[in-house]
Amino acid sequence: MTKIRGKNDGPRGRNEHYDVGSRKNVPRRNIVAEIKRGEHPGAHVVKINDREYARDNPDRSKSDNVNRGK
Repeated sequence: MTKIRGKNDGPRGRNEHYDVGSRKNVPRRNIVAEIKRGEHPGAHVVKINDREYARDNPDRSKSDNVNRGK
């Protein structure tokens, strides 16, 4: 499964781009579309203030969260 990592590069730390495996700076709308197509089964889309974002499916590990911290 490809790891998705948020860049926290938007206003107030929002993810406008993601690193997805070896792909760098993938725009938010692209990764959201990929998740909706089922290309990342370990992730889902959440809608916050009318914007859609990638999120990892819940589990007990913090090391594989989209926003791992710096």
